[in-house]
Amino acid sequence: MQLKSISLYAERDTVIHDIDPFTKIYYILFAVLIPIILPTFTITIICVAISITLLFIARVFRNTLPIFGFVFLVLITVVIIQGLFKPENETALFDIGPFTMYKEGLLYSLMITLRVINIVGAFMILVLTTKPSDLVESLVRKGLSPRIGYVIISVFQIIPEMMSSMDTIMDAQRSRGMETEGNLIVRVKAFLPLLGPVVLGSLINTKERAMALEVRGFNSESPKTFLYEEKKYVHSKGIQFVMLLLTIGAIGWRVIG
Repeated sequence: MQLKSISLYAERDTVIHDIDPFTKIYYILFAVLIPIILPTFTITIICVAISITLLFIARVFRNTLPIFGFVFLVLITVVIIQGLFKPENETALFDIGPFTMYKEGLLYSLMITLRVINIVGAFMILVLTTKPSDLVESLVRKGLSPRIGYVIISVFQIIPEMMSSMDTIMDAQRSRGMETEGNLIVRVKAFLPLLGPVVLGSLINTKERAMALEVRGFNSESPKTFLYEEKKYVHSKGIQFVMLLLTIGAIGWRVIG
């Protein structure tokens, strides 16, 4: 059975997918730092718009909707708490029953919301348009320990392996007559017996993988080689230079202002 990928990577033929992982990491740093250096609504909205535009260009914006939906659910609590109880609240806007919503709290929570959306959008550009193997290989080429690289790539494999094992075990349980469909109680009863075999199977797979790596000389001190050539984008240096220049300009603007 083919493993499902935990990675949110969506394979498309776009210019954003062609950009190397390191340039996308630089963009994340750029998108996070600029609104911090210049903490205005205008700058933050521009950064959000850039990330959303890049997601549309990469044709992966639809893939972000579940993530953004979850983020919005969390941010609603921030809006409510800040709008009602921020210590600096002074200007009342409207009442919600016995509570009063204030302008200062809403503006502050709006800024937080925009910054979170900006950060999530920037990370989604990397996650949705970069294969985990390409990302880890790029990090290793830049000097990251292969052990740490293996840990990172393992994180991307643990959940799909567990999901695959769970599907296999559930199919076996169904063949033996166990009810796995129905109301919540039936599903819980069917789910609990799966935990033991799934966790145990994952531990066994981890041990077998460690033994396989040892046999193949993973701990060898000899220089490592790579199966594929390093992914490069012709305009990477230019893009990185522009982001660095804009960051320096933002710092200068903040200092002068």
